[in-house]
Amino acid sequence: MTLETLIGEPWADYGLVDSGGGRKLERYGRFRFIRPEPQALWAPAGADWRASAEFLPGADEDGGGRWDYREPIPQEGWPLRWDEVRFTAQTTPFRHLAFFPDMAPVWRWARGQLAGLDAPECLNLFGYTGVGTLALAAAGAKMVHVDASKKSVPAARANAVLSGMADRPIRWLVDDAVKFTAREVRRGRRYDGILLDPPKYGRGPDGELWRLEEDLPGLIADCRQLLDADSRFLFLTVYAVRMSALAIGEMLRQAFADMPGQVECGELGVREEARGLALPTAIWARWRR
Repeated sequence: MTLETLIGEPWADYGLVDSGGGRKLERYGRFRFIRPEPQALWAPAGADWRASAEFLPGADEDGGGRWDYREPIPQEGWPLRWDEVRFTAQTTPFRHLAFFPDMAPVWRWARGQLAGLDAPECLNLFGYTGVGTLALAAAGAKMVHVDASKKSVPAARANAVLSGMADRPIRWLVDDAVKFTAREVRRGRRYDGILLDPPKYGRGPDGELWRLEEDLPGLIADCRQLLDADSRFLFLTVYAVRMSALAIGEMLRQAFADMPGQVECGELGVREEARGLALPTAIWARWRR
């Protein structure tokens, strides 16, 4: 199995300005932020790291910490755009800003896989604030968006309104991804594509426990049952775990052994504006017809 790298390029409302020394400097619209980045092992390109805020990590390994604000930031968020999708960026207690910009090449790739289909049906599991859901909906897909967070799903619906897509065929569900997928299998449902972006650890709306290393293989097996020989793709991204892209690639290859098409895997990254180097952010594996 070959490894491939998907690199997110800067766009008008987002860019990785500089990185190094275990940190990264990014622009989100009119604001600039500094966040920890353990994989930025090199020295930064420049010394001018003026920013609107910096996330200062805590002593634990589970993402704790706080924002140090150096100028006023709208706590309710501010609007950004990616292609046809408008959404609200916002500082969160979890160090990110309410969407994942490195997913842009995934959204574009998935839209390409659906080209030529009339109203394809797609599933976005762990859909968060819905930027990926709206990216596919803008391309004509009927979407099912699932997330366990009672805050994220309303934020996703608000992003749909902001994008002028409130009337698109999207089901917004606050649900446990594992239980929902199992129910869809029992219902005999099928999808043309599945986006899957699970966390390392999490809880469902009724306290269901999710541990990625333990629960991912079973979820992939159920997702396989929701796809058939006419389906187009499953794309899995994995963040913040000590796991190889080859490991999740081989897991998918086993699960999709009876399906036509290809299984591929690799790394996800973002292109730095200062020097053009690629900062790795996640690993991924995908099946495509």
